Amino acid sequence: MSALGAKRWWALVAIVLSILTVGFDSTILNVALPTLATSINASTDQLQWIVDAYVLVFAGLLLPMGGFGDRYGRKRLLLIGLALFGGASILAVFAGNAGQLVAARAVMGIGASILTPVSIAILPVLFEPEERGKAIAALTMGMGIGLPLGPIIGGILLRHYWWGSIFLVNVPVALIAMIAVAILVPESKDPNPSRIDLPGALLSTFGLSIFVYGVIEAPSRGWTDGLVIAALVGGLLLLTVFVLVERRVTAPMIDLHLFARRRFALGTAAGTISSFFLIGMLFITPLFLQAVRGSDALGVGLRLLPLIGGLFFGAPIGARISGKIGTKVPVAAGLLLAGAALVLGSTTHVDSSYGFIATWLAVAGFGTGFGLAPAMDTVIGELPRERAGSGTALTMTVRQVGGALGVALLGSILSAVYLHRLDTTGRPAPAVDAAKDSVAGAMAVAQKLGDAALARSAADSFVHGMSVVLLVCAGFALVGAVLVATLMPGRPVAQPVTDGEESEHEFAGLA
Repeated sequence: MSALGAKRWWALVAIVLSILTVGFDSTILNVALPTLATSINASTDQLQWIVDAYVLVFAGLLLPMGGFGDRYGRKRLLLIGLALFGGASILAVFAGNAGQLVAARAVMGIGASILTPVSIAILPVLFEPEERGKAIAALTMGMGIGLPLGPIIGGILLRHYWWGSIFLVNVPVALIAMIAVAILVPESKDPNPSRIDLPGALLSTFGLSIFVYGVIEAPSRGWTDGLVIAALVGGLLLLTVFVLVERRVTAPMIDLHLFARRRFALGTAAGTISSFFLIGMLFITPLFLQAVRGSDALGVGLRLLPLIGGLFFGAPIGARISGKIGTKVPVAAGLLLAGAALVLGSTTHVDSSYGFIATWLAVAGFGTGFGLAPAMDTVIGELPRERAGSGTALTMTVRQVGGALGVALLGSILSAVYLHRLDTTGRPAPAVDAAKDSVAGAMAVAQKLGDAALARSAADSFVHGMSVVLLVCAGFALVGAVLVATLMPGRPVAQPVTDGEESEHEFAGLA
């Protein structure tokens, strides 16, 4: 048992609160964009930057922030991350224009880039391997619960209060988490930290930010647009230089040799695939429920609860089974089950009952949680404790980039199928442009014109595109299941041990 005794479980609650803040905010903003457009006179480009500023900073800083946690102390970084996130939320509440809100969102991205890897990196310090799976399952549930809470609480707040309330709600959560972390979480860090790898930090930050920017812009501008190509190629070149530098410096920011460990590599791959199809579902299902089925933001959040409920139940069950038979079987089974649910979801029609939709969402959520928690445990189990922050940041960065690519690729597929099947024959040019822009635009035009045929064509076209997207997600899930089943070792040959890992000062500040 850990030297912390029962206190370690209360410390886990503090960590879950920290990560809940990030998950909650990632979806609450989406329901407020129409309100922001009118309240602060934000243009379409400004609205996009309100979203993208957070994403770009978050993705770009994940790698260095994990390393900083190892070097300077994970508890200290966690408190700084919460302070930045909560403080930036206050700035967002009082933003007078779109530019100020973009700046506040960028600072929130800095806080999130600290909280995500450092929260996970603390777990090996608090829990021994036999209990770590339960802790990771709890953290997985915390990440998942925040996703539907965003539109649910966002919808309630926007119905009764002004737009700033969606940011103000972050503040008490961050404050409670800070108090809990300060009291309950022990300090931990690398007892023998290496020098700061400044070239690696700069190359990874700029490379990831530029590449992710290209991915974000691709669906709207097109994958052959000059700016998109320049961003993608430029980002990849910087990341290539980053890899070359990391392989040659004596004290690299991250250990790329971790990918030589099959359990780490396949655990990361399984987590990335899970992020890919989970974000795919969370991207396309709300559009279907809102534009095609007519639910408001609050109704969408409530109708997504089966997905999160499945995740909530699947994660602890997967963790419990992996503790008995190893992680290979539950990771592969979780991916397989999620893939089967996605195939079932691809048969959804415009008039399908909500009971059917809730069923495949719940099974997909269960499969995701059942496989994702053991996959995270696999990754963490391959990391030396003193470098858990940088190792966790590496796998989380891969997952973040995979998720961004997922939204871009799936969005492009959806748009292509939707436009190919949409029938706008005989409609006036402005109506055609609005209908082609999005299914929501098509429904608004159809309602204004009283054009039931256009509404039906838009709905059918979107649902067909959704079916293709879900089948693509299912394909990735099934390929991941096969790779894990055939290549992942069932258990680690030996736990990674490095000099000083057993020493008392690993728990600096434990008292």
